[in-house]
Order: sequence, then C-alpha cells, then structure tokens
Amino acid sequence: MAVSELNNLPVWEKMETIDLSEMSSIKLMNRIDTKYIASSDHLVPILTMALDKYRVQSIDGIRVARYDTLYFDTPDLKMYTMHHNRKMRRQKVRTRTYVESDLSFLEVKNKTNKGRTKKKRIAIDRQTFFNFQNNAQAMEFLGERSMFPAGELTPNVATRFDRITLVNKAKTERLTIDLNLEFEHIATGTKARPGKLMIIELKQDGMCHSDMKLILRELRIHPNKISKCCIGTVLTHPTAKKNRFGVKLRKIEKITNEKL
Repeated sequence: MAVSELNNLPVWEKMETIDLSEMSSIKLMNRIDTKYIASSDHLVPILTMALDKYRVQSIDGIRVARYDTLYFDTPDLKMYTMHHNRKMRRQKVRTRTYVESDLSFLEVKNKTNKGRTKKKRIAIDRQTFFNFQNNAQAMEFLGERSMFPAGELTPNVATRFDRITLVNKAKTERLTIDLNLEFEHIATGTKARPGKLMIIELKQDGMCHSDMKLILRELRIHPNKISKCCIGTVLTHPTAKKNRFGVKLRKIEKITNEKL
C-alpha cells in the first residue's frame, strides 16, 4: 500500500492528531515492548477501531513518516548472533533518520534480562549516518554504552519503512505500525521487500490496560516477537546463521501470503 493511498484513507483524516512537541513527553525510553506481525490488509480495521481511543502523530501535516535505519554489528555478527541464540541480555547499535523532520540519531538499544528495553541516543549529522568513526562525540557515546569496541562496528543491514505512530489519549502508551519494509545488506547490496508485512509495536511503561491489545485480540492478531534487524539480516545476509528464524519466516509467509 503506497503512502499516497494511506494518506487518502477517510478514517485517517478523522483521527485526532498529536504533534512532535507534545510527543516529547511520551518518550518511553525505558519500557516494555509488545510486538505483533500482521498483513497490511488489517491496517484499516485497526485504525477504524482505534479512531476514538488514539491520536495519530502528525509532522507538518504528514501522518505517515518515512524512516531510514542502519544497524551496525561486528564483522562476525556478534550482536545478531546473541539475538539468534536467545540471549536475554543483548544490544543493538543503529543510526536512524526521520526523513520528514530531517533529524538523525545514533542509538544504543539494550534488552535487559527482565524484558525491558532501554534506549539511549544522541543527535548526529547526516554525514555520520554510515560512519561514526570520525565523530568524537559519537565514539565517546559508544565507548560508554556499547558492549563492543566502537572501532569494531561496521554497517550491517539497512531498513527503510513507513511508520504510523499512535498515542492513546491517556498518554500512557505509544503504538507504531511499520509498513512497506525494505531491507538491504550493505556489503552486497542484496535487497528484500516483504510487501504485505506489517510490524506493530506497543510501547508501555508497564503491563497495564491497553485498548489496542483488545483491538488486536478481536482481530485475531496475537503477540509475536520480531526484530527488523534480524529479519533483514536473515533475508539479505548470505552467511548469517538462520536456523532459529525458519519458523518465523514461515509464519510471515502465512500471514502475508508471500514467499520470502
């Protein structure tokens, strides 16, 4: 589904909006994430049922935002392998650009052994997106927070997608809906586009009541752990260890009716 089609949806135009300045109070940098995968065919039903309960983020009138993200790893994929091997305590290092607002960040995401996600980030210029080796502030930031020496980290896989961000009216949770995903392995240029795959992520301070959980349950969309970084690596990296993700790929194929 193209961005132009999304922006023309009648339900889309009826949703109350929230701007970036108000969103700043709902960062949820230390949170519990619940992820779901579904076909993009479910987008309209989800938004229709959420119409009176959630607000949609709007940036200069744009309600479907484009994200460019680049995940870094060691040459032997130690970060990816930690996730593949089900290590509870693990980490991701990435750069991200919010295309519409032209803001870029270097981010370190840590998953704790209690299932919480803690994210730290600093603003960077666009030139640092692919290479932070010459940025002293970025290297210091990683030196303090990365599990691995910053000098060992190289670009692994890029992800590009369109994102819809919803906030419940009590401002206790955020929901992101990612569509039109594209993955690219940086070294080989291999690309993958799982067309109808939609990744939904509910972000909360704790396990509390959520209208969105009830909406998704009613639509028979159930929690399903997924990592864009890992799926992108599996689909584009020629030698990455993949056996653990076979079931996940088959589930995505079943949900989207697409062969990956």
